[in-house]
Amino acid sequence: MDNIMCNISNSFDSEGADGSDHDKEITNVIFSTKDEVPSEEAQENAELWINDEDSADFDDDLENINIANFFHRVDSDQIIYQKKKRKLKLVGRYVMGDLLGEGSYGKVKEMLDSETLCRRAVKILKQRKLRRIPNGEQNVQREIKLLRKLKHKNVVNLVDELYNHEKQKMYLIMEFCVGSLQGMLESSPDKKFPHCQAHGYFLQLIDGLEYLHSMRVVHKDIKPGNLLLTLEGDLKISDLGVAETFDLFAKDDTCFIGQGSPAFQPPEIANGLEFFPGFKVDIWSSGVTLYNITTGLYPFEGDNIYRLFESIGKGEFTIPDEIGEPLRSLLFGMLEKDPEKRFSLQQVRQHPWCSRRPPKTNVRVPVPPLKGDEWHNMTVLPYLVDHYYEDLGDSLNDAQYFTEHELNEAERHQQAGHSYGNAQQSQSSKRASRWKKPISCISVRGFPGCKQS
Repeated sequence: MDNIMCNISNSFDSEGADGSDHDKEITNVIFSTKDEVPSEEAQENAELWINDEDSADFDDDLENINIANFFHRVDSDQIIYQKKKRKLKLVGRYVMGDLLGEGSYGKVKEMLDSETLCRRAVKILKQRKLRRIPNGEQNVQREIKLLRKLKHKNVVNLVDELYNHEKQKMYLIMEFCVGSLQGMLESSPDKKFPHCQAHGYFLQLIDGLEYLHSMRVVHKDIKPGNLLLTLEGDLKISDLGVAETFDLFAKDDTCFIGQGSPAFQPPEIANGLEFFPGFKVDIWSSGVTLYNITTGLYPFEGDNIYRLFESIGKGEFTIPDEIGEPLRSLLFGMLEKDPEKRFSLQQVRQHPWCSRRPPKTNVRVPVPPLKGDEWHNMTVLPYLVDHYYEDLGDSLNDAQYFTEHELNEAERHQQAGHSYGNAQQSQSSKRASRWKKPISCISVRGFPGCKQS
């Protein structure tokens, strides 16, 4: 059940006996179907008392009116919604699409390059927001500088940079990815991948790390959330905001600062050492990542960051019995407390688990659907249709109206759809999910006094 209140006052031409401007009749309007929606002419003649300048004394009369005249309980299937028209937005030569995600630094949206027709993703950063984040501006500038020179199939590619100095916004246009390993893990009941699937992702991670280290770059924040996937299934290392580059003449990979995610930090950082070998930090965090995607757990845990770092600093952990050799020995080698004894990238690459692919299975964790769309269709196209072919766009879609009940059902099915192996959606939820985009209740449109309670 959902409550909607819509108070409308109608103005009459006759003057009151006391010479006042107009008599006011307060009515409550509920639209059960789209056929009951008043015409535009009728809406123009209707005047909302909430916006009326003469309503200052109206509160005095409320006590004499039955409150039931104002509040009505209606079923959710009686509230009719209609999709809003999407507004086309251009940034340079790029057409903006829907929101893909949002983080502490800014939003990520889909884009279409109008010249090459390539699908892109844009990271939108506000300088005002970056200034409120410790080292925010420095981290972004460091990432931009690094991405300009990095070109590898397993490192996310920076395509273009745009700046709006008036709005103090930066637009970082990158190659399009459909999701992250973290999102896939969260959609799986066991929070892990089958070993065959994890094996493929891990080898791509090692390829990307080998390239970064060859370019004298330490990532410092390897984790499932920073490992993205393209539509073709290629893994991309992203988020180089805390990465560090060594000078060409530096004698080794010594680092002095660690800024990565706490659960993926090595003992040397957890114990507060003044300096440590940088490349071994990436080995450790990759080991924690491998542990996580194959077991669904973390090797080290704590109620707070202090307990967590205490656990990491000791370097003691267990591996579930279900994990056998040779994966077991690989995890122990990558999560060695002493960085000098910890595996190198070459040792990881040559390890038997990496050189022998686990048996294939028919079970795989899919990339979770984006806003109910399991095919990850381009979200820019509806904006183009609405802009250039408004009439055609309306005729192509038979479901222009739908009820709040259908929306609630679609949302429940969408949440259930994030679970691995979910059942098929019902017909009504499919109909509503097709318009899982900006919408408005048609009983509110033209009547801003209507409020959902």
